[in-house]
Order: sequence, then structure tokens, then C-alpha cells
Amino acid sequence: MTDTAPDPAPVPQRLLATATRLFAEQGYDRTSVQEIVEGAGVTKGAMYHYFGSKDDLLHEIYARLLRLQQERLDRVAAGDAPVAERLRAAAADVVVTSIENLDDAAIFFRSMHQLSPEKQKQVRAERRRYHERFRALVEEGQRAGVFCRDTSAELVVDYHFGSVHHLSAWYHADGRLTPRQVADQLADLLMRALRP
Repeated sequence: MTDTAPDPAPVPQRLLATATRLFAEQGYDRTSVQEIVEGAGVTKGAMYHYFGSKDDLLHEIYARLLRLQQERLDRVAAGDAPVAERLRAAAADVVVTSIENLDDAAIFFRSMHQLSPEKQKQVRAERRRYHERFRALVEEGQRAGVFCRDTSAELVVDYHFGSVHHLSAWYHADGRLTPRQVADQLADLLMRALRP
């Protein structure tokens, strides 16, 4: 018999890591709370101390990715670089961070409809804030004459994020393109679409 050391990670991180793995492997609806707590090595009481429900775990899986992306976008958007450089950096960053957290994104887009209506509303508001900050960069460039004004900024945002939201359907880690190459190519497509 071998002794295994307990996982030193904090309980919330263990629960999220286990839930992410199980939701990715089995699907959200086919994963029980019991499987999550057993996999994380905690009690149901410990889980409910941090997360009120399986729904809360699903929401947090996506929310942590969106928080990371929002922080990075805010930093890029507030920078001193020319607007074209800031937009390109933001466009590439959302691709890289989505690929680096592909399970989180895939789980969420497969399972968002299973969140409670209140949580769905909250997620849509969080995503809207991100998209509005991204759109503001497009509009800044359009006002400055750096980007063409013929295409609506909102359509440009939808175009780029349509690609980002479907990464989990086609991107494979063992494919011929690295995350950075995918990010650069998608960002370049966006920038070409905005040329005056």
C-alpha cells in the first residue's frame, strides 16, 4: 500500500480543477456533485462552503477565464501604444488565453444553457462588458481614421469573437499551428478587415 500526499492546493482550486476535468470528460449534466467532491478529496460540506451548487462551479469555470481576459484587455486598452497595435494585441491575446483555457471555454459554451436564468444573465453582462471594451478600441481607430468606417464596429467584434468562441470545435494542441500562430493569424485577419 502506498501513501499519497493530500493535494496541497486550496479547496476551491481543487474543486474547480476536478469539476473542469469531469465536465470536459463527461459533460456537465452527466457529472454528479458526489464525483466532484470525491475527485477533489473533499466533503460535500466543504464544497457547499465555497460553491452553493454545481451551477456555481460551472459559472466560476467561465468567470475566471473572463476575469483574466478582462484584466488583460483593460491593461492593453489603457496602454500608450497606437490604437492599431493595442487592438491587434487584444485580438491576439483573447485567442491565446482561450486556447490556454480551452476546456473552460468548451465546457462553458456547451453548457451555458444549463445555468440558471439569473446566472445566464450575469454571464451575458460580463461578456458584454468585455466586448464593449474591445469595440471601443475599434471605434477609437475609426474616429482617428486608422480603421475603415464602412463596417460597423459591432459587426467587427462579432466577427472576431465568432472565431474565438468556436476554437474548441477545431483547435487541437497537436495541430500544426501553435496557439501564438493561431492568435497572430486571426488577429491579422481582423486587422486586414479594418484597413481603410
